[in-house]
Amino acid sequence: MHFHELNSGFSVEGTEIKSYRTDVDGDKYIYLMAGVHGDEVEGVYVVEQLFNWLKTQDQMHIPLVVVPIVNVDGYRANTRVNANGVDLNRNLSTDCWTSEVSEKKYYPGNKPLSEPENQYLINLFKKYPPGLILSIHSWKPLVNFNGDCLDVANYLGERNGYEVVADIGYPTPGSLGTYGPAKLDCPVLTFECPIFNDEKGLKEIWLENEDAFKGIFLDKIYSRFL
Repeated sequence: MHFHELNSGFSVEGTEIKSYRTDVDGDKYIYLMAGVHGDEVEGVYVVEQLFNWLKTQDQMHIPLVVVPIVNVDGYRANTRVNANGVDLNRNLSTDCWTSEVSEKKYYPGNKPLSEPENQYLINLFKKYPPGLILSIHSWKPLVNFNGDCLDVANYLGERNGYEVVADIGYPTPGSLGTYGPAKLDCPVLTFECPIFNDEKGLKEIWLENEDAFKGIFLDKIYSRFL
């Protein structure tokens, strides 16, 4: 597939937030993104590998948007939060948004959608409406689905052995998983990679998920969302 670079967004510190889309127009688009939390390098690596592979697939014609690193300042600083200390995955304008947090790392900002990184994402969603969002994170190996995408979650879980869950066990107000189904009528699949260590590096994390992620596109699991 051929991708072209879209107009960049800019972070709190003025760093470019790059995004790309295929030359295929659609009423809906598949989104692939990582780095919402800057210290989750595993997800960024997985999306990088998948993106590189997608570029070689000339037989595919999919309306697809890729945002390799959303929280570019946090990625550079190796922090979960952005340069304002805000957890971008608690800052979206969901009905359940709250300023109350149990830990500093979940600080949602002083108001919903206060952060330029999320403002950029919302503008992308308006211009290229998402039919399915695949957001790749790092925590523990699981596949969290919000909205009507259980089939995609099960497809991944059957191939990598990760647990499939509708709920991660605690509230996530202001998160993309909450925002997508409610505000965009779009399901969100939040894929959690394991944290890399001496026994399992970034390459190994990609290899254990390679067939699953490539299969979403090769087997056209995405097609009903367009």
